[in-house]
Amino acid sequence: WRVADDGSYEVMLVTSRGTGRWVIPKGWPEGSETFWTAAAREAGEEAGVGGQVAQSALGRFYYDKQLARGREWRCEVLVYPLQVTDVADKWPEKKKRRRRWFAPRDAARLVNEPDLAELIGRFTPNPQQTAA
Repeated sequence: WRVADDGSYEVMLVTSRGTGRWVIPKGWPEGSETFWTAAAREAGEEAGVGGQVAQSALGRFYYDKQLARGREWRCEVLVYPLQVTDVADKWPEKKKRRRRWFAPRDAARLVNEPDLAELIGRFTPNPQQTAA
């Protein structure tokens, strides 16, 4: 997330590699990595952004990850907000994804997962205001 020129908040979405749907960067911790460190790493790899990541999850949502041969795997995603201070021109998945800034309400309409849409739609940088 970032503060826009007019003082409002914006969130970045990226497209998924397979379907081109708008999503948030996500992945699994590697080795002894904390969940929030993994979230920051994935944001760098998938969206080319860096900054200050919160150590408390904003919330969680579930989705069905499409696997080979049409199989699905149910995944739980903890969402850690990252205040973006660095936006790279080049990043590992640049050729595989698009990224774009949106007002939270607009971003919420673009994602397919209802629980993620709810988290994004009520986002503010203050966790006490965003929490249900």
